[in-house]
Amino acid sequence: MTGKPDPSQKFVGIQISPISFLDEGVEAVLDTLQNRVGVNVLMLGTVSWLGLKTGRSISWQLDGWPDHGVPEPFAMTGGAYFDPDPAYYGGTFMKDYRTRDPQFDGKDILKMVLPAAHARGMTVYIELMEPFFKYTGHGSVNTVDIPNLAQAMEIDIFGRIGSDPSTSHPGYRNWILSMIEDQVRNHDIDGVMWCNERNSPLDTLIQGGAPGDFSSHARREAMERGIDVEACRKALLNLYDFMQEAKAGKSFADGAFITFLRTLLANPEALIWERFWLERNKDLDRELYGLVKWCKPSLPFGLNVWNRNHFNIFRKAQWPWEEQTLYADWVKPITYQHQAGEVFAKELGFFQKTILRDFSPDEATAVLYRLLGLKEAPYASVIQTGMDPDTYVEGQCADAVRGVNGKAKVFMGIGVDAPRTRADQAQCTPDIAYRSVMATYRAGGDGIVLAPNYASMKLTNLDGVAKALTELGLK
Repeated sequence: MTGKPDPSQKFVGIQISPISFLDEGVEAVLDTLQNRVGVNVLMLGTVSWLGLKTGRSISWQLDGWPDHGVPEPFAMTGGAYFDPDPAYYGGTFMKDYRTRDPQFDGKDILKMVLPAAHARGMTVYIELMEPFFKYTGHGSVNTVDIPNLAQAMEIDIFGRIGSDPSTSHPGYRNWILSMIEDQVRNHDIDGVMWCNERNSPLDTLIQGGAPGDFSSHARREAMERGIDVEACRKALLNLYDFMQEAKAGKSFADGAFITFLRTLLANPEALIWERFWLERNKDLDRELYGLVKWCKPSLPFGLNVWNRNHFNIFRKAQWPWEEQTLYADWVKPITYQHQAGEVFAKELGFFQKTILRDFSPDEATAVLYRLLGLKEAPYASVIQTGMDPDTYVEGQCADAVRGVNGKAKVFMGIGVDAPRTRADQAQCTPDIAYRSVMATYRAGGDGIVLAPNYASMKLTNLDGVAKALTELGLK
């Protein structure tokens, strides 16, 4: 970056739960974010069954409660925190999904926040993430009380009902489209941020699971594209057997990685299914982009992009930045720097149990760092130190800016008190927040999104953001 960013193009967003506005009051929250921090864009979670999106802190046992809000767990039931318009849900069985949280009885979060934010010159984007329901590490609710949802689930290679709804199921897919159209048409929102975090069949295999989706709807879509579904399923079964043997410690004459390649090459239909699944997954993003533009052509649509896309060699190959500019006005690469060491170590762990089983952690880390363009702490300390904003955030921002090639804006996802899963994991500090913001603009980023949830952020750490914005002339 040469010089300071243009204040007229300022984009400083923050992801925020509906519960924060009830806990602290709408005007008080907006005062804090606008005046103390320098935020001018709210990324408001409006529909979710995940505490990380619509609840309070989900890691308070490890991180303690932040210096604002209500310091006690929120027994959320999840759902829609606005009033769905029945006119939009004729093509789906998911008609009644309004939250049953008693705190929100008679309250519509969009009607509460939009007028107050707009009166201050702040903009409001809705923030949505699929999967909406059961998601490890995201504070999922215990039960989802939607009739017939279980009948819309994926089917795995063994014919078992899975844990996520099939995005090929017309009732479920239509619900996503309807839910977004409802909000876009009926509320004066300023944009949409969409996040898609599904594991592909290959992801699932490497993680030790049995992949899908072999539901009747997905099978029909595949056959319409000329795919031999049973051949693909049998190929995935063969790869599943290899992964299970590798995890169990079976000895392979040529090592685990070569045996993996041999098994994959002997079962090319597995890659056909991976490609089919990938395209159907991207189709949902593309459909939502087109839907938003049909309803309101000028409304910005952006992608909240999973950090696994830059920690996993297969996903990095599958999700090139420039392709995403065909169906996004902007992208938000997730770089929750203090949390990122553990995320990388977890990703590496999946590989080390299977295809990279014959490499030591240090050897595998060195190779993956080189392939992924990372220059971070060694394996032994990366969880405890996290990833450095001056290398990790700046590097990922530069990679995204280079990748979109001027065809979309880049708003970096800056982690502020992202939930930890281990007591020895790096913690956020004001300096980490400060350097992450500075690194973003130094690398040519167009803005920032503070994430994953204001409800867990310490104001003292957000002060580091405010310091950087002041120095950059954005506050």
